[in-house]
Amino acid sequence: MDWFLQHEVGEGKLLVGESLGSKDKGTMAAGAPGPRPLVLGLLLCALSAPVSQGGKLLLVPVDGSHWLSMLGVVKQLHQRGHEVVVIASEASVYIKGAAFYTLKRYPVPFRREDVEATFISLGRGVFENVPLLQRVIKTYKKVKEDSALVLSACSHLLHNKELMASLAESSFDAVLTDPFLPCGPIVALYLALPAVFFLHALPCSLDFQGTQCPNPPSYVPRALSRNSDHMTFLQRVKNMLIFLSESFLCNVVYSPYEPLASEVLQKDVTVQELMGSASIWLLKGDFVKDYSRPIMPSMVFVGGINCASKNPLSKEFEAYVNASGEHGIVVFSLGSMVSDIPEEKAMEIADALGKIPQTVLWRYTGTPPPNLSKNTILVKWLPQNDLLGHPKARAFITHSGSHGIYEGICNGVPMVMLPLFGDQMDNAKRMETRGAGVTLNVLEMTSEDLANALKAVITDKSYKENIMHLSRLHKDRPIEPLDLAVFWVEFVMRHKGAPHLRPAAHDLTWYQYHSLDVIGFLLAVVLGVVFITYKSCAFGCRKCFGKKGRVKKSHKSKAH
Repeated sequence: MDWFLQHEVGEGKLLVGESLGSKDKGTMAAGAPGPRPLVLGLLLCALSAPVSQGGKLLLVPVDGSHWLSMLGVVKQLHQRGHEVVVIASEASVYIKGAAFYTLKRYPVPFRREDVEATFISLGRGVFENVPLLQRVIKTYKKVKEDSALVLSACSHLLHNKELMASLAESSFDAVLTDPFLPCGPIVALYLALPAVFFLHALPCSLDFQGTQCPNPPSYVPRALSRNSDHMTFLQRVKNMLIFLSESFLCNVVYSPYEPLASEVLQKDVTVQELMGSASIWLLKGDFVKDYSRPIMPSMVFVGGINCASKNPLSKEFEAYVNASGEHGIVVFSLGSMVSDIPEEKAMEIADALGKIPQTVLWRYTGTPPPNLSKNTILVKWLPQNDLLGHPKARAFITHSGSHGIYEGICNGVPMVMLPLFGDQMDNAKRMETRGAGVTLNVLEMTSEDLANALKAVITDKSYKENIMHLSRLHKDRPIEPLDLAVFWVEFVMRHKGAPHLRPAAHDLTWYQYHSLDVIGFLLAVVLGVVFITYKSCAFGCRKCFGKKGRVKKSHKSKAH
Protein backbone atom coordinates (compact mmCIF):
# COMPACT_ATOMS: atom_id res chain seq x y z
CA MET A 1 0.00 0.00 0.00
CA ASP A 2 1.62 3.25 -1.18
CA TRP A 3 -0.54 5.72 0.69
CA PHE A 4 0.83 7.77 3.52
CA LEU A 5 -0.76 9.91 6.20
CA GLN A 6 0.46 13.30 7.26
CA HIS A 7 -1.16 15.44 9.95
CA GLU A 8 -0.79 19.23 9.93
CA VAL A 9 -1.12 19.79 13.67
CA GLY A 10 -1.62 23.54 13.42
CA GLU A 11 -4.50 23.47 10.92
CA GLY A 12 -5.81 20.00 11.63
CA LYS A 13 -5.73 19.00 7.91
CA LEU A 14 -5.19 15.54 6.46
CA LEU A 15 -3.22 15.28 3.23
CA VAL A 16 -3.38 12.03 1.28
CA GLY A 17 -0.33 11.67 -1.00
CA GLU A 18 0.82 10.54 -4.36
CA SER A 19 -1.83 7.95 -5.13
CA LEU A 20 -4.62 10.54 -5.25
CA GLY A 21 -5.29 12.40 -8.47
CA SER A 22 -4.90 16.18 -8.80
CA LYS A 23 -8.66 16.64 -9.00
CA ASP A 24 -9.13 14.79 -5.73
CA LYS A 25 -6.34 16.78 -4.13
CA GLY A 26 -7.96 19.99 -5.17
CA THR A 27 -11.30 18.95 -3.77
CA MET A 28 -9.78 18.04 -0.43
CA ALA A 29 -7.72 21.20 -0.30
CA ALA A 30 -10.90 23.15 -0.80
CA GLY A 31 -12.15 21.65 2.44
CA ALA A 32 -15.00 19.44 1.15
CA PRO A 33 -16.19 17.47 4.21
CA GLY A 34 -17.51 14.37 2.39
CA PRO A 35 -14.71 11.82 1.85
CA ARG A 36 -12.35 12.97 4.58
CA PRO A 37 -13.76 11.00 7.60
CA LEU A 38 -14.39 7.92 5.44
CA VAL A 39 -10.83 7.86 4.08
CA LEU A 40 -9.39 8.44 7.54
CA GLY A 41 -11.45 5.65 9.04
CA LEU A 42 -10.49 3.19 6.30
CA LEU A 43 -6.81 4.02 6.62
CA LEU A 44 -6.81 3.70 10.40
CA CYS A 45 -8.56 0.34 10.15
CA ALA A 46 -6.03 -0.83 7.56
CA LEU A 47 -3.01 0.33 9.55
CA SER A 48 -4.17 -0.71 13.01
CA ALA A 49 -3.06 -3.96 14.62
CA PRO A 50 -5.46 -6.88 14.24
CA VAL A 51 -7.88 -7.33 17.14
CA SER A 52 -7.39 -10.63 18.96
CA GLN A 53 -10.40 -12.92 19.07
CA GLY A 54 -11.93 -13.50 22.49
CA GLY A 55 -11.50 -16.86 24.17
CA LYS A 56 -13.52 -18.88 26.68
CA LEU A 57 -12.46 -19.06 30.31
CA LEU A 58 -13.90 -21.29 33.02
CA LEU A 59 -13.79 -19.82 36.52
CA VAL A 60 -14.01 -22.06 39.62
CA PRO A 61 -13.95 -19.67 42.60
CA VAL A 62 -13.96 -19.95 46.39
CA ASP A 63 -16.79 -18.08 48.09
CA GLY A 64 -16.18 -15.09 50.35
CA SER A 65 -13.37 -12.55 50.06
CA HIS A 66 -11.50 -14.95 47.75
CA TRP A 67 -14.23 -14.45 45.13
CA LEU A 68 -14.44 -10.69 45.64
CA SER A 69 -10.74 -10.31 44.85
CA MET A 70 -11.26 -11.99 41.47
CA LEU A 71 -13.93 -9.62 40.19
CA GLY A 72 -11.49 -7.03 38.82
CA VAL A 73 -9.75 -9.63 36.67
CA VAL A 74 -13.08 -11.02 35.43
CA LYS A 75 -14.33 -7.56 34.46
CA GLN A 76 -11.12 -6.78 32.59
CA LEU A 77 -11.20 -10.10 30.70
CA HIS A 78 -14.82 -9.45 29.73
CA GLN A 79 -13.91 -5.98 28.42
CA ARG A 80 -11.20 -7.56 26.29
CA GLY A 81 -13.75 -9.76 24.54
CA HIS A 82 -13.42 -13.01 26.47
CA GLU A 83 -16.37 -15.11 27.55
CA VAL A 84 -16.15 -16.05 31.24
CA VAL A 85 -18.26 -18.84 32.73
CA VAL A 86 -18.43 -19.09 36.53
CA ILE A 87 -19.60 -22.25 38.27
CA ALA A 88 -20.85 -21.99 41.85
CA SER A 89 -23.13 -23.87 44.20
CA GLU A 90 -26.70 -22.78 44.81
CA ALA A 91 -25.72 -22.04 48.41
CA SER A 92 -23.05 -19.46 47.53
CA VAL A 93 -23.31 -16.27 49.57
CA TYR A 94 -21.19 -13.78 47.63
CA ILE A 95 -21.18 -15.31 44.14
CA LYS A 96 -24.12 -13.81 42.28
CA GLY A 97 -25.03 -13.23 38.65
CA ALA A 98 -23.57 -10.26 36.76
CA ALA A 99 -23.52 -8.90 33.22
CA PHE A 100 -19.82 -9.56 32.65
CA TYR A 101 -19.90 -13.34 33.16
CA THR A 102 -22.21 -16.31 32.80
CA LEU A 103 -23.10 -18.02 36.07
CA LYS A 104 -23.85 -21.74 36.19
CA ARG A 105 -25.11 -23.11 39.48
CA TYR A 106 -25.27 -26.69 40.74
CA PRO A 107 -27.29 -28.14 43.65
CA VAL A 108 -25.75 -29.04 47.01
CA PRO A 109 -27.23 -30.76 50.08
CA PHE A 110 -27.17 -27.60 52.24
CA ARG A 111 -28.64 -24.12 52.11
CA ARG A 112 -27.22 -20.65 51.72
CA GLU A 113 -28.28 -19.95 55.31
CA ASP A 114 -25.96 -22.75 56.46
CA VAL A 115 -22.98 -21.08 54.75
CA GLU A 116 -23.92 -17.68 56.18
CA ALA A 117 -24.12 -19.23 59.65
CA THR A 118 -20.64 -20.64 59.12
CA PHE A 119 -19.27 -17.20 58.29
CA ILE A 120 -21.02 -15.62 61.28
CA SER A 121 -19.81 -18.27 63.72
CA LEU A 122 -16.28 -17.89 62.40
CA GLY A 123 -16.33 -14.18 63.16
CA ARG A 124 -17.97 -14.53 66.55
CA GLY A 125 -15.71 -17.39 67.60
CA VAL A 126 -12.68 -15.10 67.37
CA PHE A 127 -14.01 -12.99 70.25
CA GLU A 128 -14.55 -15.89 72.66
CA ASN A 129 -11.92 -15.62 75.36
CA VAL A 130 -11.49 -19.27 76.39
CA PRO A 131 -8.45 -21.29 77.61
CA LEU A 132 -5.89 -22.23 74.96
CA LEU A 133 -6.55 -25.98 75.00
CA GLN A 134 -10.30 -25.45 74.73
CA ARG A 135 -9.75 -22.98 71.88
CA VAL A 136 -7.55 -25.47 70.00
CA ILE A 137 -10.12 -28.26 70.36
CA LYS A 138 -12.97 -25.98 69.30
CA THR A 139 -11.01 -24.66 66.32
CA TYR A 140 -10.18 -28.21 65.23
CA LYS A 141 -13.86 -29.22 65.35
CA LYS A 142 -14.87 -26.05 63.51
CA VAL A 143 -12.30 -26.62 60.75
CA LYS A 144 -13.43 -30.23 60.41
CA GLU A 145 -17.11 -29.26 60.08
CA ASP A 146 -16.47 -26.47 57.59
CA SER A 147 -14.12 -28.68 55.55
CA ALA A 148 -16.79 -31.37 55.32
CA LEU A 149 -19.24 -28.76 54.03
CA VAL A 150 -17.04 -27.50 51.20
CA LEU A 151 -15.87 -31.03 50.38
CA SER A 152 -19.51 -32.03 49.98
CA ALA A 153 -20.04 -29.12 47.56
CA CYS A 154 -17.01 -30.15 45.52
CA SER A 155 -18.16 -33.77 45.41
CA HIS A 156 -21.61 -32.75 44.17
CA LEU A 157 -20.02 -30.63 41.45
CA LEU A 158 -17.71 -33.39 40.23
CA HIS A 159 -20.49 -36.00 40.31
CA ASN A 160 -22.93 -33.75 38.45
CA LYS A 161 -22.61 -35.62 35.16
CA GLU A 162 -24.85 -33.28 33.20
CA LEU A 163 -22.94 -30.15 34.22
CA MET A 164 -19.50 -31.74 33.80
CA ALA A 165 -20.47 -33.02 30.35
CA SER A 166 -21.67 -29.55 29.43
CA LEU A 167 -18.35 -28.07 30.56
CA ALA A 168 -16.42 -30.69 28.58
CA GLU A 169 -18.33 -29.75 25.42
CA SER A 170 -17.86 -25.99 25.85
CA SER A 171 -14.33 -25.85 24.42
CA PHE A 172 -12.78 -23.69 27.13
CA ASP A 173 -9.25 -22.40 26.67
CA ALA A 174 -8.24 -22.44 30.34
CA VAL A 175 -9.44 -22.60 33.94
CA LEU A 176 -8.97 -19.76 36.42
CA THR A 177 -9.36 -20.93 40.01
CA ASP A 178 -8.41 -20.36 43.63
CA PRO A 179 -6.64 -23.52 44.87
CA PHE A 180 -7.35 -22.74 48.54
CA LEU A 181 -9.90 -25.49 48.02
CA PRO A 182 -8.59 -28.04 45.47
CA CYS A 183 -11.89 -28.46 43.62
CA GLY A 184 -10.83 -26.10 40.82
CA PRO A 185 -7.59 -28.00 40.09
CA ILE A 186 -9.54 -31.27 39.94
CA VAL A 187 -11.99 -29.76 37.43
CA ALA A 188 -9.08 -28.48 35.30
CA LEU A 189 -7.43 -31.91 35.25
CA TYR A 190 -10.73 -33.64 34.47
CA LEU A 191 -11.32 -31.31 31.50
CA ALA A 192 -7.63 -31.53 30.47
CA LEU A 193 -7.33 -27.74 30.52
CA PRO A 194 -4.40 -25.55 31.60
CA ALA A 195 -5.02 -23.85 34.94
CA VAL A 196 -4.16 -20.44 36.33
CA PHE A 197 -4.17 -20.26 40.13
CA PHE A 198 -5.21 -16.97 41.74
CA LEU A 199 -4.50 -16.73 45.46
CA HIS A 200 -2.74 -14.97 48.31
CA ALA A 201 -1.06 -18.00 49.88
CA LEU A 202 -1.81 -21.58 50.88
CA PRO A 203 -1.55 -23.05 54.36
CA CYS A 204 1.12 -25.56 55.29
CA SER A 205 3.43 -24.38 52.48
CA LEU A 206 1.30 -26.12 49.85
CA ASP A 207 2.05 -23.26 47.47
CA PHE A 208 5.77 -23.96 47.82
CA GLN A 209 5.16 -27.66 47.22
CA GLY A 210 2.93 -26.95 44.24
CA THR A 211 5.53 -24.73 42.58
CA GLN A 212 8.51 -26.81 43.76
CA CYS A 213 9.95 -23.58 45.09
CA PRO A 214 12.85 -23.74 47.58
CA ASN A 215 11.57 -22.90 51.05
CA PRO A 216 14.44 -22.91 53.58
CA PRO A 217 13.12 -22.55 57.16
CA SER A 218 16.30 -20.71 58.13
CA TYR A 219 15.03 -17.41 56.73
CA VAL A 220 11.58 -18.01 55.18
CA PRO A 221 9.07 -17.59 58.05
CA ARG A 222 6.31 -20.19 58.21
CA ALA A 223 2.63 -19.23 58.25
CA LEU A 224 1.28 -18.40 61.73
CA SER A 225 4.82 -18.15 63.12
CA ARG A 226 4.78 -14.32 63.28
CA ASN A 227 8.50 -14.49 62.57
CA SER A 228 10.38 -12.05 60.39
CA ASP A 229 13.02 -13.14 57.89
CA HIS A 230 15.75 -12.24 60.43
CA MET A 231 15.18 -14.83 63.14
CA THR A 232 16.91 -15.50 66.41
CA PHE A 233 17.97 -19.04 67.27
CA LEU A 234 14.77 -19.71 69.24
CA GLN A 235 12.66 -18.28 66.43
CA ARG A 236 14.39 -20.62 63.97
CA VAL A 237 13.62 -23.50 66.33
CA LYS A 238 9.97 -22.42 66.33
CA ASN A 239 10.04 -22.09 62.54
CA MET A 240 11.47 -25.60 62.17
CA LEU A 241 8.88 -27.11 64.50
CA ILE A 242 6.07 -25.53 62.46
CA PHE A 243 7.74 -26.77 59.27
CA LEU A 244 7.85 -30.34 60.62
CA SER A 245 4.22 -30.25 61.74
CA GLU A 246 2.72 -28.66 58.62
CA SER A 247 1.67 -31.86 56.90
CA PHE A 248 -0.18 -33.03 60.02
CA LEU A 249 -1.93 -29.67 60.52
CA CYS A 250 -3.39 -29.59 57.00
CA ASN A 251 -4.23 -33.26 56.81
CA VAL A 252 -7.76 -32.75 58.13
CA VAL A 253 -8.61 -30.23 55.39
CA TYR A 254 -6.80 -31.46 52.31
CA SER A 255 -6.36 -35.25 52.59
CA PRO A 256 -10.06 -36.02 51.78
CA TYR A 257 -9.56 -34.48 48.32
CA GLU A 258 -7.09 -37.20 47.36
CA PRO A 259 -9.60 -40.11 47.18
CA LEU A 260 -12.16 -37.78 45.55
CA ALA A 261 -9.69 -36.69 42.86
CA SER A 262 -8.48 -40.25 42.36
CA GLU A 263 -12.04 -41.43 41.84
CA VAL A 264 -12.92 -38.68 39.35
CA LEU A 265 -9.64 -38.79 37.43
CA GLN A 266 -9.41 -42.61 37.64
CA LYS A 267 -5.81 -42.58 38.78
CA ASP A 268 -3.99 -42.11 42.07
CA VAL A 269 -3.53 -38.40 42.75
CA THR A 270 -1.95 -36.60 45.70
CA VAL A 271 -2.70 -33.08 46.93
CA GLN A 272 0.79 -32.03 45.91
CA GLU A 273 0.11 -33.24 42.36
CA LEU A 274 -3.14 -31.26 42.31
CA MET A 275 -1.28 -28.15 43.42
CA GLY A 276 1.47 -28.81 40.92
CA SER A 277 -0.90 -28.81 37.96
CA ALA A 278 -0.99 -25.00 37.53
CA SER A 279 0.57 -23.31 34.52
CA ILE A 280 0.78 -19.92 36.27
CA TRP A 281 0.45 -18.86 39.90
CA LEU A 282 -0.97 -15.33 40.30
CA LEU A 283 0.03 -14.49 43.86
CA LYS A 284 -1.66 -11.51 45.55
CA GLY A 285 1.49 -10.37 47.27
CA ASP A 286 4.76 -8.59 46.61
CA PHE A 287 8.04 -7.94 48.38
CA VAL A 288 6.92 -4.60 49.74
CA LYS A 289 4.56 -6.39 52.12
CA ASP A 290 6.18 -9.82 52.23
CA TYR A 291 9.78 -10.80 52.92
CA SER A 292 12.20 -11.59 50.09
CA ARG A 293 12.45 -15.28 49.28
CA PRO A 294 13.13 -17.63 46.35
CA ILE A 295 10.57 -17.69 43.54
CA MET A 296 9.94 -19.85 40.49
CA PRO A 297 9.31 -18.83 36.84
CA SER A 298 5.60 -19.67 37.05
CA MET A 299 5.02 -17.37 40.04
CA VAL A 300 3.68 -13.88 39.18
CA PHE A 301 3.15 -11.32 41.95
CA VAL A 302 0.05 -9.13 41.63
CA GLY A 303 -0.15 -7.64 45.12
CA GLY A 304 -2.43 -4.61 45.29
CA ILE A 305 -4.62 -5.84 42.43
CA ASN A 306 -7.71 -4.89 44.45
CA CYS A 307 -6.57 -1.24 44.58
CA ALA A 308 -6.99 -0.76 40.84
CA SER A 309 -10.61 0.39 40.68
CA LYS A 310 -11.49 3.66 42.37
CA ASN A 311 -14.77 5.51 42.11
CA PRO A 312 -15.97 8.89 43.30
CA LEU A 313 -17.64 8.78 46.71
CA SER A 314 -21.40 8.70 46.80
CA LYS A 315 -23.20 11.77 48.12
CA GLU A 316 -23.80 10.00 51.44
CA PHE A 317 -20.12 9.27 52.11
CA GLU A 318 -18.95 12.55 50.61
CA ALA A 319 -21.16 14.31 53.14
CA TYR A 320 -19.64 12.30 56.00
CA VAL A 321 -16.12 13.14 54.85
CA ASN A 322 -16.82 16.85 54.35
CA ALA A 323 -18.45 17.11 57.78
CA SER A 324 -15.29 15.75 59.44
CA GLY A 325 -13.57 19.11 59.05
CA GLU A 326 -9.84 19.45 59.57
CA HIS A 327 -9.63 16.32 61.74
CA GLY A 328 -10.50 13.99 58.85
CA ILE A 329 -11.82 10.43 59.00
CA VAL A 330 -10.90 7.00 60.32
CA VAL A 331 -12.04 3.98 58.29
CA PHE A 332 -12.92 0.91 60.37
CA SER A 333 -13.69 -2.53 58.90
CA LEU A 334 -13.03 -6.08 60.05
CA GLY A 335 -13.50 -7.54 56.57
CA SER A 336 -16.33 -9.04 54.57
CA MET A 337 -16.92 -11.92 57.01
CA VAL A 338 -16.90 -10.11 60.36
CA SER A 339 -19.31 -7.21 60.73
CA ASP A 340 -21.07 -8.17 63.98
CA ILE A 341 -19.20 -8.67 67.26
CA PRO A 342 -20.26 -9.35 70.88
CA GLU A 343 -21.85 -6.36 72.61
CA GLU A 344 -19.28 -6.12 75.37
CA LYS A 345 -16.39 -5.83 72.91
CA ALA A 346 -18.41 -3.49 70.67
CA MET A 347 -18.98 -1.16 73.64
CA GLU A 348 -15.30 -1.22 74.48
CA ILE A 349 -14.41 -0.27 70.91
CA ALA A 350 -17.11 2.41 70.76
CA ASP A 351 -15.72 3.97 73.94
CA ALA A 352 -12.25 4.15 72.39
CA LEU A 353 -13.53 5.68 69.16
CA GLY A 354 -15.25 8.45 71.14
CA LYS A 355 -11.89 9.58 72.53
CA ILE A 356 -10.53 10.83 69.18
CA PRO A 357 -11.63 13.95 67.28
CA GLN A 358 -11.82 12.24 63.89
CA THR A 359 -15.07 11.02 62.31
CA VAL A 360 -15.09 7.21 62.33
CA LEU A 361 -16.87 5.28 59.58
CA TRP A 362 -17.40 1.79 61.02
CA ARG A 363 -18.76 -1.10 58.97
CA TYR A 364 -20.97 -2.79 61.52
CA THR A 365 -24.23 -4.73 61.11
CA GLY A 366 -24.93 -5.66 64.73
CA THR A 367 -26.99 -3.87 67.33
CA PRO A 368 -25.52 -0.37 67.81
CA PRO A 369 -23.57 -0.10 71.07
CA PRO A 370 -25.48 2.04 73.59
CA ASN A 371 -22.38 4.16 74.29
CA LEU A 372 -21.77 5.05 70.64
CA SER A 373 -20.32 8.57 70.31
CA LYS A 374 -21.49 11.25 67.91
CA ASN A 375 -18.25 11.03 65.91
CA THR A 376 -18.87 7.36 65.02
CA ILE A 377 -21.12 6.45 62.08
CA LEU A 378 -22.22 2.84 61.61
CA VAL A 379 -22.75 1.63 58.04
CA LYS A 380 -23.62 -1.82 56.72
CA TRP A 381 -21.24 -1.35 53.81
CA LEU A 382 -18.54 1.15 52.95
CA PRO A 383 -16.39 1.84 49.86
CA GLN A 384 -13.20 1.04 51.70
CA ASN A 385 -10.66 1.69 48.94
CA ASP A 386 -12.37 4.90 47.84
CA LEU A 387 -12.48 6.26 51.40
CA LEU A 388 -8.84 5.39 52.06
CA GLY A 389 -7.90 7.20 48.87
CA HIS A 390 -9.49 10.43 50.11
CA PRO A 391 -7.03 13.10 51.37
CA LYS A 392 -8.90 13.30 54.68
CA ALA A 393 -8.26 9.63 55.59
CA ARG A 394 -6.09 9.72 58.74
CA ALA A 395 -6.05 6.09 59.90
CA PHE A 396 -7.37 2.66 59.03
CA ILE A 397 -8.56 0.13 61.62
CA THR A 398 -8.32 -3.24 59.89
CA HIS A 399 -8.38 -6.95 60.61
CA SER A 400 -5.18 -7.21 58.51
CA GLY A 401 -6.57 -9.25 55.64
CA SER A 402 -4.45 -9.04 52.51
CA HIS A 403 -7.05 -6.82 50.76
CA GLY A 404 -7.14 -4.28 53.56
CA ILE A 405 -3.39 -4.25 54.03
CA TYR A 406 -2.79 -3.50 50.35
CA GLU A 407 -5.46 -0.83 50.26
CA GLY A 408 -3.72 0.79 53.22
CA ILE A 409 -0.38 0.59 51.40
CA CYS A 410 -1.72 1.81 48.05
CA ASN A 411 -3.35 4.85 49.63
CA GLY A 412 -0.63 5.54 52.18
CA VAL A 413 -2.85 5.36 55.29
CA PRO A 414 -1.27 4.20 58.60
CA MET A 415 -3.04 1.30 60.27
CA VAL A 416 -4.23 0.02 63.63
CA MET A 417 -4.35 -3.72 63.09
CA LEU A 418 -6.67 -6.13 64.92
CA PRO A 419 -5.81 -9.54 63.37
CA LEU A 420 -8.47 -12.19 63.92
CA PHE A 421 -7.42 -15.47 62.25
CA GLY A 422 -5.44 -17.09 59.42
CA ASP A 423 -2.66 -15.12 57.77
CA GLN A 424 -3.85 -11.87 59.36
CA MET A 425 -1.40 -12.21 62.27
CA ASP A 426 1.53 -12.52 59.88
CA ASN A 427 0.29 -9.61 57.73
CA ALA A 428 0.05 -7.40 60.82
CA LYS A 429 3.53 -8.42 61.94
CA ARG A 430 5.00 -7.47 58.57
CA MET A 431 3.41 -4.00 58.66
CA GLU A 432 4.40 -3.44 62.28
CA THR A 433 8.05 -4.33 61.66
CA ARG A 434 8.08 -1.77 58.84
CA GLY A 435 6.72 0.94 61.11
CA ALA A 436 3.47 1.33 59.14
CA GLY A 437 1.07 0.65 62.00
CA VAL A 438 0.33 -0.72 65.46
CA THR A 439 -0.93 -4.23 66.24
CA LEU A 440 -3.34 -4.98 69.10
CA ASN A 441 -4.69 -8.25 70.46
CA VAL A 442 -8.43 -7.89 69.95
CA LEU A 443 -9.19 -10.12 72.97
CA GLU A 444 -6.82 -8.46 75.42
CA MET A 445 -6.93 -4.81 74.33
CA THR A 446 -8.73 -2.24 76.45
CA SER A 447 -10.55 0.88 75.35
CA GLU A 448 -7.50 2.89 76.38
CA ASP A 449 -5.18 0.68 74.27
CA LEU A 450 -7.22 1.26 71.11
CA ALA A 451 -7.54 4.99 71.71
CA ASN A 452 -3.79 5.35 72.32
CA ALA A 453 -2.97 3.31 69.21
CA LEU A 454 -5.20 5.54 67.08
CA LYS A 455 -3.70 8.71 68.51
CA ALA A 456 -0.20 7.35 67.89
CA VAL A 457 -0.66 6.50 64.19
CA ILE A 458 -2.47 9.78 63.56
CA THR A 459 -0.17 12.18 65.42
CA ASP A 460 3.23 10.46 65.13
CA LYS A 461 4.53 11.47 61.69
CA SER A 462 6.82 8.44 61.43
CA TYR A 463 3.87 6.11 60.76
CA LYS A 464 2.67 8.27 57.88
CA GLU A 465 6.19 8.58 56.48
CA ASN A 466 6.77 4.83 56.65
CA ILE A 467 3.48 3.89 54.98
CA MET A 468 4.08 6.51 52.27
CA HIS A 469 7.52 5.01 51.65
CA LEU A 470 5.95 1.57 51.25
CA SER A 471 3.32 3.07 48.97
CA ARG A 472 5.95 4.64 46.70
CA LEU A 473 7.87 1.35 46.52
CA HIS A 474 4.70 -0.58 45.74
CA LYS A 475 3.61 1.78 42.96
CA ASP A 476 7.04 2.02 41.32
CA ARG A 477 6.60 -0.79 38.78
CA PRO A 478 6.55 -1.19 35.00
CA ILE A 479 3.02 -2.58 34.78
CA GLU A 480 -0.08 -2.47 36.96
CA PRO A 481 -0.97 -5.70 38.84
CA LEU A 482 -4.37 -5.98 37.14
CA ASP A 483 -2.85 -5.68 33.66
CA LEU A 484 -0.17 -8.20 34.61
CA ALA A 485 -2.74 -10.71 35.83
CA VAL A 486 -4.85 -10.32 32.70
CA PHE A 487 -1.78 -10.74 30.49
CA TRP A 488 -0.82 -14.06 32.07
CA VAL A 489 -4.36 -15.43 31.94
CA GLU A 490 -4.48 -14.57 28.24
CA PHE A 491 -0.98 -16.01 27.78
CA VAL A 492 -2.13 -19.38 29.12
CA MET A 493 -5.28 -19.21 26.98
CA ARG A 494 -3.26 -18.43 23.82
CA HIS A 495 -0.56 -21.04 24.32
CA LYS A 496 -2.67 -23.74 25.98
CA GLY A 497 -0.51 -23.61 29.09
CA ALA A 498 3.05 -22.71 29.96
CA PRO A 499 5.01 -25.99 30.12
CA HIS A 500 8.30 -24.16 29.48
CA LEU A 501 7.95 -22.59 32.94
CA ARG A 502 7.42 -25.91 34.70
CA PRO A 503 10.57 -27.06 36.57
CA ALA A 504 11.80 -30.62 36.17
CA ALA A 505 11.54 -30.96 39.94
CA HIS A 506 7.92 -32.04 39.45
CA ASP A 507 9.15 -35.24 37.76
CA LEU A 508 11.61 -36.22 40.50
CA THR A 509 11.00 -38.38 43.54
CA TRP A 510 11.75 -36.89 46.97
CA TYR A 511 15.12 -38.68 47.19
CA GLN A 512 16.06 -37.60 43.66
CA TYR A 513 15.06 -33.99 44.43
CA HIS A 514 17.41 -33.93 47.43
CA SER A 515 20.06 -35.93 45.48
CA LEU A 516 20.07 -38.61 48.17
CA ASP A 517 20.61 -41.32 45.55
CA VAL A 518 23.61 -39.43 44.15
CA ILE A 519 25.00 -38.77 47.62
CA GLY A 520 24.52 -42.45 48.49
CA PHE A 521 26.26 -43.53 45.29
CA LEU A 522 29.22 -41.18 45.81
CA LEU A 523 29.46 -42.21 49.44
CA ALA A 524 29.51 -45.86 48.39
CA VAL A 525 32.27 -45.11 45.85
CA VAL A 526 34.35 -43.31 48.47
CA LEU A 527 33.84 -46.07 51.01
CA GLY A 528 34.68 -48.66 48.35
CA VAL A 529 37.90 -46.88 47.40
CA VAL A 530 38.86 -46.54 51.09
CA PHE A 531 38.07 -50.20 51.69
CA ILE A 532 40.06 -51.38 48.66
CA THR A 533 42.97 -49.10 49.57
CA TYR A 534 42.97 -50.40 53.14
CA LYS A 535 42.83 -54.03 52.01
CA SER A 536 45.60 -53.44 49.45
CA CYS A 537 47.83 -51.81 52.06
CA ALA A 538 47.12 -54.57 54.55
CA PHE A 539 47.93 -57.25 51.94
CA GLY A 540 51.18 -55.46 51.01
CA CYS A 541 52.21 -55.19 54.65
CA ARG A 542 51.61 -58.88 55.19
CA LYS A 543 53.64 -59.78 52.10
CA CYS A 544 56.53 -57.48 52.99
CA PHE A 545 56.74 -57.84 56.73
CA GLY A 546 54.69 -60.87 57.67
CA LYS A 547 57.30 -63.62 56.67
CA LYS A 548 60.30 -61.86 58.22
CA GLY A 549 58.38 -61.39 61.46
CA ARG A 550 57.59 -65.11 61.65
CA VAL A 551 61.24 -66.03 60.96
CA LYS A 552 62.48 -63.82 63.80
CA LYS A 553 59.98 -65.32 66.18
CA SER A 554 61.02 -68.84 65.23
CA HIS A 555 64.72 -68.02 65.85
CA LYS A 556 63.91 -66.74 69.30
CA SER A 557 62.01 -69.86 70.20
CA LYS A 558 64.92 -72.11 69.17
CA ALA A 559 67.35 -70.13 71.25
CA HIS A 560 65.36 -70.90 74.38
